[in-house]
Amino acid sequence: MHSQTNEQALEAAIEKHLTGTCLEELKTEGNNDVAVAEHNVFYQTGKGYFIGQPSNFSTQFALDEQFFWNFLESTQKEELEKIQKQNDWKLKILNRFDRMIKKYGVLHLLRKGLEVDDANFTLFYQLPLASSSKTVKDSFEKNRFSITRQLRYSIDNPREEIDLVLFINGLPVVTMELKNPWTGQNAKVHGQHQYKTQRDIKQPLLQFARCMVHFAVDTDEAYMTTKLNGMDTFFLPFNKGNKHGKGNPEIGAGESGHRTNYLWDEVFTRESLANIIQHFVRLDGKKKDPLQAKTLFFPRYHQMDVVRKIIDHASEKGVGQTYLIQHSAGSGKSNSITWAAYQLIETYPRNNKTPGSKNLEQPLFDSVIVVTDRRLLDKQIRENIADFSEVKNIVAPAYSSKELRESLEQGKKIIITTIQKFPFIIDGIADLSDKRFAVIIDEAHSSQSGSAHDSMNSAMGQQITDPDEMDAQDKIVMAMQARKMRGNASYLAFTATPKPITLEKFGVKQEDGKFKPFHLYSMKQAIEEGFILDVLANYTTLKSYYEIEKSIEDNPLFDSVKAQKKLRAYVEQHQETIHTKAEIILDHFIPKIVNQKKLKGKAKAMVITQSIESAINYYKALKVILKDKGNPFKIAIAFSGEKELKGIKYSEVGLNGFSEKETSTKFNEDEYRILVVANKYLTGFDQPKLCAMYVDKKLQGVMAVQALSRLNRAADKLGKKTEDIFVLDFFNSTDDIKASFDPFYTATSLSEATDVNVLHELKQVLDDVGVYEWDEVEDFTTKFFNKENAQVLSPIIERAAERFINELELEDDDKADFKIKAKQFVKIYGQMASILTFEVVKWEKLFWFLKFLIPKLPIKDPTLDGLDELLESVDLSTYGLERVKLNEVIGLDDSETDVDPLNPNPRGAHGTDEEKDPLDLIINSFNERWFQGWEATPEEQRVMFVKVAKSIQAHKDFDFKVARNSDEQNRNLAFQKILDEVISKNRKQGLDFYRLYTKDDPFKQAFIDSMRRMVSLSSKQL
Repeated sequence: MHSQTNEQALEAAIEKHLTGTCLEELKTEGNNDVAVAEHNVFYQTGKGYFIGQPSNFSTQFALDEQFFWNFLESTQKEELEKIQKQNDWKLKILNRFDRMIKKYGVLHLLRKGLEVDDANFTLFYQLPLASSSKTVKDSFEKNRFSITRQLRYSIDNPREEIDLVLFINGLPVVTMELKNPWTGQNAKVHGQHQYKTQRDIKQPLLQFARCMVHFAVDTDEAYMTTKLNGMDTFFLPFNKGNKHGKGNPEIGAGESGHRTNYLWDEVFTRESLANIIQHFVRLDGKKKDPLQAKTLFFPRYHQMDVVRKIIDHASEKGVGQTYLIQHSAGSGKSNSITWAAYQLIETYPRNNKTPGSKNLEQPLFDSVIVVTDRRLLDKQIRENIADFSEVKNIVAPAYSSKELRESLEQGKKIIITTIQKFPFIIDGIADLSDKRFAVIIDEAHSSQSGSAHDSMNSAMGQQITDPDEMDAQDKIVMAMQARKMRGNASYLAFTATPKPITLEKFGVKQEDGKFKPFHLYSMKQAIEEGFILDVLANYTTLKSYYEIEKSIEDNPLFDSVKAQKKLRAYVEQHQETIHTKAEIILDHFIPKIVNQKKLKGKAKAMVITQSIESAINYYKALKVILKDKGNPFKIAIAFSGEKELKGIKYSEVGLNGFSEKETSTKFNEDEYRILVVANKYLTGFDQPKLCAMYVDKKLQGVMAVQALSRLNRAADKLGKKTEDIFVLDFFNSTDDIKASFDPFYTATSLSEATDVNVLHELKQVLDDVGVYEWDEVEDFTTKFFNKENAQVLSPIIERAAERFINELELEDDDKADFKIKAKQFVKIYGQMASILTFEVVKWEKLFWFLKFLIPKLPIKDPTLDGLDELLESVDLSTYGLERVKLNEVIGLDDSETDVDPLNPNPRGAHGTDEEKDPLDLIINSFNERWFQGWEATPEEQRVMFVKVAKSIQAHKDFDFKVARNSDEQNRNLAFQKILDEVISKNRKQGLDFYRLYTKDDPFKQAFIDSMRRMVSLSSKQL
């Protein structure tokens, strides 16, 4: 007989795993359905489930009445007796149950129980803690977990069945529709479709919150939803991920089972399901809202997995640990942080030897502090935790120093604050060294690497003695220890984009010296699962072309590299250039986004500019153009503070006409369609209606990922798809953006620890210059840590500054070199001090001394004045743009990425062989690179490029001498010969082009290189 590969076989496999047997085996042994029903207890093996019978299910009350009444009679007989004196006592209890579950949902009844007259019934005994009494542990064992196959759930259609339903004490908690790909059906398509179109959601079992969750499952994948709503039902993947992408990992060699084994092996065990009910599932909404208006949250797999692994690790390893959670945008970090925070306050040590343990009856952590540097999330996380908490008065927001101090002293369990507020409210906190903390840091990157994080650690530090009795060195050592991660706190850093310093601070060190995240949910998986959109799927870059004319006769010498860089900045900032780009932006946004009614007519765009000055100029240019077009919509601008341009002061409030706090709210309104920014709103800003981005700013690394990821928010109600996203980049190349995204697409790990010995080298170099004497450093730090008046400190710094400026007679390059190395020392030490495993007191002293000295060290780059003169000597005469990548899909590398540590060699101002050119050569070189003088329009150029490329491919010698030629030198010679023939043959169609090609070598070389790239593309792309 052949193997069974249908849905029934999958049903039987799940049933056997949970109960220890299955209906097929029982019937083979000669047991009929009646026998199975009567001797259920005999079959509670496997994972401890009973086998349920469809005949025991009440379609009216959506209950397995056999297990419901058996549970109450065996565990709460006295309470039942209070009701049994009445006629129709069972119906009275069932009607009360029906009324309460319709009002509050099954989750409420499982947690709170059921009150009927003077009887109070517990409907679910909670999972015990390690410290729980024997009575509590025995009570949990009295719960009846059961699984019923082919459940007939419908009152109106008695033959309609659901494949599997899991019950606890007769209350349904999970339904499952099973599919088997070997029979041509799968969960994603057929299982979901069945729930959406073939299941009657009016029936009690399938009504919202009557059952916790509904799963569509096959042998490879699982999907779940908490609300069945016909064709509008939204299913979420509940998969572990496979090679950092969607799906589930394959079964290991020599093992048996399916890819979805983890559901019955791990998720649906009695202990796991109880844990999910108690600590994960959350009904969100206002108390006055009807049940249907609320939202039921069931964790996605990675959310459940990371929280459980954190709790398990903390129970075993105790306090003083670090955790880096690399979870992509779209991972639901606010919920993960909510669940982690709430469960950490109920985490108990595994044994008395667990670090930080007081005893087995006390939780490991006194308080959990949630720190977020995204103000928009502050309120969201605070409300989530407050909604989730069953106990009142354990959550306290910290709006001021006084509130935070009071919260800690009062023993509040969860404290929500922001990184902006934290540094200013910790100075007055009393000694906390006897407390144990878990500090959850949201989006842990640059904002955690500076003084704000130092201050945070200071608040958690141990006070080693009375401050008044300590000498200066004691205080310095204490400051060093304060900047280290304290032994009385564990740190959990959630971020999608870990930098090397973040990996080293929070990551897990491997045997090979690499640092990896504690837990990963990758950008690749988030994109493939549809939680975020691929912002690089429709990416267009534009390359600027310039022509700059000399406007003065003299011909000074300039540093060529620096001059070219500054010339580009000059042109990019020029109002004529910005006006041109503003026209291009609106020429795309209005016809392609607005007029096509993208996102149901609600689509918005963001313009990212180089500086506040550029943002203001863009804003004004866009306003002028929109006025000419009849003001079809409004635009807004966002920047911090005030900016003076040409004698006029500008502010966000002044330009917008409303307060800064209202900017995000106003931008959400339909009449506002474009937001112009410089740096503000590039991180932590969630606006799902954003679908276009116009970039005129250098973006790289973490900033590139964070900025462009503003576009990736899904908006299913607006029908937002990947093809709706568009990026027009005036500044960066596709290679630049790919290089920025690659490290964060899958897993990021640090290749090795940072070599802090560079600090020895830097200190030696700085010492040798003679700007300061070491006794001055000692004197300054002694007085600084004794909190002496600034007037006492100032002369020490001024003495060193005077040597630097005058007495040492340093060359300008030497001054620049010293200041660069001083800044480098401060930066590296400031970031590394918190993770150093040893203490070098001299580093700490020099760190503080240099922090005050650096601002007093003026440097004069001799080329800067000349460069300013250069800008006065040229005029912007032509500005053009060429599209070099049209709607390109940037493919990312899905292999794991190692990033280099913060391990720079000592840098300085020396060692650059500057190339000095006359002004004419700089201008010519600049124009050759950016605007070769070809008078054709960009469209005419494009037509010519394509035509020539196709002619090359059609040439009789192309296939043999170029395409199939492995000799690179001969291949290049053959290619140029073919190109020369093509150009000569078509010279009459473009005499200007032919003249440039034959007489302008840089132009010719640039064109040859361009054609070589063009021809290498597929004919389809051409």
